[in-house]
Amino acid sequence: MPLASPVQFRASQWNEGTGGASGTQMPSPDEKQFPDDESVMRHALDLAARGCGRVEPNPAVGAVIVDEARRLIADGFHRQFGDAHAEVNAITAAGEQTRGARMFVTLEPCCHQGKTPPCVDAVIAAGIREVVIGCQDPAPHVAGKGIAKLTATGIDVTVGVGETDAKELIAPFRKLMLERVPWVHAKWAMTLDGRIATRTGHSKWISGEESRAEVHRLRGRMDAIITGAGTVRADDPLLTARPPGPRTAVRVVVDRSGESISPSGQLMSTIREAPVLICVEETHVDADHVKRLSDLGAEILPASNGEPVLQQLLTELGRRQFTNVLVESGGGLLGAFFDENLVDEVHVFVAPKIVGGREAISPVSGHGRAEIPKLPSLRHMTNRQFGNDTLIEGRI
Repeated sequence: MPLASPVQFRASQWNEGTGGASGTQMPSPDEKQFPDDESVMRHALDLAARGCGRVEPNPAVGAVIVDEARRLIADGFHRQFGDAHAEVNAITAAGEQTRGARMFVTLEPCCHQGKTPPCVDAVIAAGIREVVIGCQDPAPHVAGKGIAKLTATGIDVTVGVGETDAKELIAPFRKLMLERVPWVHAKWAMTLDGRIATRTGHSKWISGEESRAEVHRLRGRMDAIITGAGTVRADDPLLTARPPGPRTAVRVVVDRSGESISPSGQLMSTIREAPVLICVEETHVDADHVKRLSDLGAEILPASNGEPVLQQLLTELGRRQFTNVLVESGGGLLGAFFDENLVDEVHVFVAPKIVGGREAISPVSGHGRAEIPKLPSLRHMTNRQFGNDTLIEGRI
């Protein structure tokens, strides 16, 4: 994808203002020289992506410091929530070489006190001459204020180098900040003829071991894994990442009555390893059964009448600052998420197997569309091979 054309803001335009861990320092700047500004930002974006799954609910950010000839002085990225941000990591690694240097950062530096001090203060103190920014921070408490503070001190600021890619990188963070709900991933494995189970309901195993290992890696960077009552009854799933990833996902079951969950099932027997949240409907809940589950440690989220259950669930997960959630379920729940236009990204494993049969089960049911879409449903689509299976990923 080409990097977007930059929009430049100079210090004189902003005088009035507007309403990780360690970095890396090269032994010799001559060892790495970038041909243009876009290449420097690409390096910063690649670094930033290494923090995904570890920094949430913060955004993934990368920073690179270069001299006038674009020779690398130091770089850094935000490695883990609560640790130093990318800019501070790069500045620390660069030492005194920051004076008069240029900094490339994928996201507008923060200007508020959070888990760490404001990054703009560190940039100003370091004597950086120019800051090149991928995109403005969408968070209302930042949103241009960091740029304004930098320019007010005489630092030149350029915004928009690699903007398209920078915005794509922080899309889950942007959604959480602006819509107050998490980014929704949908995952399924299907046969070449588009089935997730045979006419008898048999489904193990459609995908191979390599694909299943990738699913566990995906689970390991989620804040929640959402499934439905049918999947719990049929599979008695664990819904954990094995081996564990950087995050421990809350296991969420959408079940009107709560009756699909057995006190002796795998979800409840492993509740010390990962939390269980059961989303029930107030008018259908089996109160006695749900109380037994609550006494065993499950959290109960009653959905009220008058608002779609899934929207209520996502609103609650957003309130908890969940950034990425994974829907891993049967066709009924997946279909409901698609019918309500709640899915942001898909991960589909296609196995070279054919089962046939008009009663074989498809991955997405629900109400569905009346007509075939005129345009592709996915953008930024990629294909990867895992053993004999093909993983198709893309954003809605």
